[in-house]
Amino acid sequence: MPSHFPSESDLLRAEIAAAAARLIAEDGIDYGTAKRKAAKQILGNNKVRGDVLPDNAMVEDEVRAYNALFFADTQPLRLRYLRELAVRLMRELQPFQPYLTGAVLNGTAGEHSDIHLHLFADSAKDVEIFLLNKGIDFDVSESPHFNGHDEVETLSFLWKNEGVHLVLYETDDLRQSNGRKSGSRTERAPIASVIALLTESDHTSL
Repeated sequence: MPSHFPSESDLLRAEIAAAAARLIAEDGIDYGTAKRKAAKQILGNNKVRGDVLPDNAMVEDEVRAYNALFFADTQPLRLRYLRELAVRLMRELQPFQPYLTGAVLNGTAGEHSDIHLHLFADSAKDVEIFLLNKGIDFDVSESPHFNGHDEVETLSFLWKNEGVHLVLYETDDLRQSNGRKSGSRTERAPIASVIALLTESDHTSL
């Protein structure tokens, strides 16, 4: 049988993924920035070919491996705390059909991770008024819509001393959101699924 050795591009991609994972786990840098910084660290000022940049799934796997190697004593507790906090917040935001996404959902959350939720409302103003009535001050920015074409409003604030980012979609977007996956990985989950993750971790730790 012929042997299949990794190509130079494969090896470089793996090296960039590992370096990006360290930046994400240690400094809380977002995936896109981490990949660019890692590529610059490894390649210097040489032009980066698109085919050597790892995809997010590959970097995510490396973050898991890094956490298991260097933060095995602390990361699982941190992840559980953030998931419990996310459930509390999702209950508060139940009128806007909250979905958890990001590192707190996929299990790679660490010391610098924030809680990221997708909300679905008839109007972004409804969410803003809801937060103001709760005494929550927030910053407003924009994030890419998951359809890849538009921008949507994002509200960011501190809650229980943790960073929170609410990405606001229209109610009609919910049908497109349900069950969206990246490869085989669920990108967002409702509160029942997050509670199930917590229950599953309870059984695993027994």
